[in-house]
Amino acid sequence: MPDEPETPEDDGSSTPSGMLQTVDRALQILLATDREHDGWSVTEVSAEFGFSTSVAHRLLATLTHRDFLIADPSTRRYRIGPAAMTVGRIWAGSQSLRLLVQPVLAQLAEETGLAAIFAIPDAFHMRAIAAATGTEGPLRTYPLVGELFPAHAGATSKAYYAHLPDLERRRTFADRPMARFTPSTTIDPAVLEQQFERIRRQGYATSSGEYDVDVSTVAMVVRLRNEPFGSLSLGRHGEFMTDVPALVRRLEEARRDIELTLVGRSR
Repeated sequence: MPDEPETPEDDGSSTPSGMLQTVDRALQILLATDREHDGWSVTEVSAEFGFSTSVAHRLLATLTHRDFLIADPSTRRYRIGPAAMTVGRIWAGSQSLRLLVQPVLAQLAEETGLAAIFAIPDAFHMRAIAAATGTEGPLRTYPLVGELFPAHAGATSKAYYAHLPDLERRRTFADRPMARFTPSTTIDPAVLEQQFERIRRQGYATSSGEYDVDVSTVAMVVRLRNEPFGSLSLGRHGEFMTDVPALVRRLEEARRDIELTLVGRSR
């Protein structure tokens, strides 16, 4: 169905020349669906994007037809659907994501000498999807890519889970048994919440011997469109790192590079 004639308030100027305006409009709606806007009505889409109500309705209906949105007939609101989540999972687990972040990890490992890891959530774990080895050597005798880090043990995981919205984080950990991997593993939910609060306050997580008895780690959350997406960490064998402030500054730079890379921008 062709687009409606444009009006001064709906002139399509945000869509670059040579691109399909209808597709761009549908993607705008999907990209704006987050925790602040977890559902849309026709009138809200019309007001937010400047579309006429009939265009807004057709866009929402089309996205629903392909399961990118789900319509709630009782509230007449549209929420994110399974097709969008499927596409997101495919991308997160794809080779293309690893290739995007690998150059940043390689540079980070070369400059610090430590192992650099990029991980994303996988159920009650963080899964390493890319890693690079520094001059201090590998953390494992086998490749780190694919390694699962428990949500409650180690900075690689805690840097991410600390930044989830409170309700989502508490639901994640509610009534879930937490294994003790070393004497330093935290298994008390109240203590874990205190650690999460400290991580949010200082902006990074540190751990020493929580998952592997002889490994120390410093990590930061990585965001995608202002949402927690994964974590970036540096690890080494031995006691806790004394040069944490310098490593935090370098992690911050690398995290910024990754976040810009994930949305197709450069510094």
